[in-house]
Amino acid sequence: MGILAFIGLGLYGIRDLSLGALNFLKRAKRVFLEYYTSVIPNFDVNRLANFLRKSIEIMSREDIEERGGDIILEAAEKAEVAFLTPGNPFIATTHINLRLEAEKKGIRTLIYPAPSVIDGIISATGLHSYKLGRSVTIVYPEEDKGYWPLTPYDVLKGNLSLGLHTLFLLDVKRCENRYMTVREGIQILLDTEKRVGGDILEKAVIVGIARATAPDQRIVAGNIGEVMEKEIGPPPHSIVIPGPLHPSELEALKVLAGAKEEVLREWDMRVKKELKYT
Repeated sequence: MGILAFIGLGLYGIRDLSLGALNFLKRAKRVFLEYYTSVIPNFDVNRLANFLRKSIEIMSREDIEERGGDIILEAAEKAEVAFLTPGNPFIATTHINLRLEAEKKGIRTLIYPAPSVIDGIISATGLHSYKLGRSVTIVYPEEDKGYWPLTPYDVLKGNLSLGLHTLFLLDVKRCENRYMTVREGIQILLDTEKRVGGDILEKAVIVGIARATAPDQRIVAGNIGEVMEKEIGPPPHSIVIPGPLHPSELEALKVLAGAKEEVLREWDMRVKKELKYT
């Protein structure tokens, strides 16, 4: 019986591959890769293949989610096999399912983690990890099909009621070459708020992050108008709407994201007053 190793690529190029991961990749009989779940700046699959001196087989969403990773599992029954993913392998729930199927078949699984988008956002913004609430993905609505998920707005309300920050992951449609931007994500949230009759966003602090932890990362923070007018470059993008801010978080958003102190304090006071959060 073989081995299936889940290996995280991290957040930038091949910078975040661990020594353990590289050692396994060099001896693996087959190497599979999916990168439909996220975007990795400066990542070149051909460069990695040349570095490892072996071919890399690219898996589609259908290969993993609809066909259950059958190709990977069949290979792992006979040899040592690597499965590469963006970020941390187990941020995507489909990868957890693949691991469970492997274990059920008696295939030994190994894990070589790497930084996830959550690690990147916390590191880039200076926000406190223990104040991060439930994260949620803003997807592209399909109004003509009656598809407009309200979950992102519901999650925001729930997190704020607990005094927690909300991380919004933004939709990736690699096959269509569509990568949601901070501007698009904010607009979808605004349109959702109109649908549900809410009033959170008008004076909310928005933190927009592009390419977290990359050498050219961009972080902007302020009210909606201030963030919408900023150009922050190529994907991946993420959004955070913070809850009450610790003094060190307030200082971090000023220094790292260029936020105005009065905007931060106004939002902080509003959250604490309206939610009676102490």
